[in-house]
Amino acid sequence: MDADDIAFYREHGYWISPRIVPDDVLDAAERGMQRFYKDDHDQALPDVPATRGWRPEDGDVLRKNDYSSLRVDELAALVRHPAIAATAAALSGAAGIRLWHDQLLFKPPGGSAGVGWHTDRQYWQSCTSDEMLTAWVGFHDVDEVNGAVAFMPGSHRWSVTGLDFFSQDAAGLEASIVAQGFDPTPVVPRMRRGQVSFHHCRTVHGSSANLSTAPRRSLAIHLQPLDNRWRPGASHPNDTLVGHNPDPDYTDPAIQPQLWPAG
Repeated sequence: MDADDIAFYREHGYWISPRIVPDDVLDAAERGMQRFYKDDHDQALPDVPATRGWRPEDGDVLRKNDYSSLRVDELAALVRHPAIAATAAALSGAAGIRLWHDQLLFKPPGGSAGVGWHTDRQYWQSCTSDEMLTAWVGFHDVDEVNGAVAFMPGSHRWSVTGLDFFSQDAAGLEASIVAQGFDPTPVVPRMRRGQVSFHHCRTVHGSSANLSTAPRRSLAIHLQPLDNRWRPGASHPNDTLVGHNPDPDYTDPAIQPQLWPAG
């Protein structure tokens, strides 16, 4: 990464890395995903709504499970791969990076589920930082056929409302964006296994349905700079897991460990 890459991220609100995650780390993460879905976990978390997510009885829909890296060691190893947090710090200008939380994502084949246009920041109103970001790691090659993540360039500078991660009405969301005075034309980067996409917390992004014959498997790693703190008047599911002093502690090392620089 060089100064041009950092400038691209800050101008466009996203950046695609070269291949920075080794195959052995991704192979292990795939095994960890399989273990996760079999309830073969190394650590337990409290059984609260925030930690439940997709369950087999939900059927063949988009699977979203938060906090997977706190339960399965192979997924923790991917989250802690040093190149990911170091890159996030360089792009955002943060002095250091903590985990905010992760999302294990499994998009079934056959075109049954997409991810609606949204920003991560809209769900993180309890945070003081506007420089949080997400590293998205595919476990295989991704493109427009199997539902790669798409970004709206420059949208981290927009003030846009009415977006929804769970919406399947992409056209309706795009019409709303146009009505608010913005251009919803996305870019859909093709990524090889081992590449990582990074996007600013205010960047509008989403993904189309998986039209391939295999599931799209990935881990979204949401990241916070070291100076992020809880903001009064808002809440997040993390608040039910972190320690309190008396406010929710977003530096809790058990739930939101420091990833870079290494402690």
